[in-house]
Amino acid sequence: MKAIVSFLVVAGALVSTAVPASEELAKSKGCLTCHAMDAKILGPSYKEVAKKYAGQADAETKLADKVIKGGSGVWGNIPMPPNARVTPEEAKTLVHWILNLK
Repeated sequence: MKAIVSFLVVAGALVSTAVPASEELAKSKGCLTCHAMDAKILGPSYKEVAKKYAGQADAETKLADKVIKGGSGVWGNIPMPPNARVTPEEAKTLVHWILNLK
């Protein structure tokens, strides 16, 4: 019984920190300078991105590439600059998190 309780405590801690960890990654890489969860700043809100790319099979790969290389024209006249501080693995983590926002 103690083992089950311990497992549930650890599992609960992991689940409760998964989303904030991705948000912390976004903060540490400067993403939140131009993006917010629910509101447009310079770039679209993360929830707008999730809605626009919902159901697109190649969205994670395409957007992870844009995080690193930058992009323009999809959301208006302000280009998204490249972010060389983000590794490919971090970009995948960030995009997966963003695309799963509700």
